Amino acid sequence: MRALALDTASTQTVLALADLDEVSGVATLLASCQVDAPRQANQVLLARAALLLEEAGLVTGDVDAVAVGRGPGSFTGVRIGVSTVKALAHAANKPCVAVDALEALAANVTAFDGVVCPILDARAQQVYGAIFKRGERLTEDTVEKLTLFLDRVEATGENALFLGDGAPGFEAAIRERLGDKAHFAQPQHNGLRAGSACALAARRLEAGETPLDYITLLPLYLRAPQAERERAAREGAKHG
Repeated sequence: MRALALDTASTQTVLALADLDEVSGVATLLASCQVDAPRQANQVLLARAALLLEEAGLVTGDVDAVAVGRGPGSFTGVRIGVSTVKALAHAANKPCVAVDALEALAANVTAFDGVVCPILDARAQQVYGAIFKRGERLTEDTVEKLTLFLDRVEATGENALFLGDGAPGFEAAIRERLGDKAHFAQPQHNGLRAGSACALAARRLEAGETPLDYITLLPLYLRAPQAERERAAREGAKHG
């Protein structure tokens, strides 16, 4: 089973193509590419997806499903990623699989004796974050101040591995709070989520999960866009 995945939730755009062996359950990454600019136009991303398939000697019809990191993350990035996958799925008549971006990020780590904490920079000293252990989710996705997220991590009493685009920027604050219990993944694990998204999507379909179509696929936003939050703040100030 082959899956094409796209993730645009953070500061990097990643596309990947993976093949799941239905007997062993092992997903093999066939091809991937990474773009530093996350907010590429849909047409550019569609062209890159076509090139990725060409690199693997495949066409869209050879793919069983199209997966997308539906968020949480950058509002604009998530919106563009989801709309691009909708276009791909509609044009090729393929099912969609929505993958949680933090879950896919956590799946980059397969062996750690403690909790795995993917975090994405949500600005204003906030993070999108969740806590996992051995592939199992311990907390739901949240967007909150880093200090509040670290309260949750500290409450586990375990060593914690941080990864994601928020990990490097907040490393000093995390180490100051957690000390020797704070660990950080290698840089290559901070953004390569699309390959993991491919594997997660393929395994879910193989397990019998009902895929979405291009109409029912929706992004995951944990808060309103910044422009809406600023407008609400102005309205509140007027009536305050």
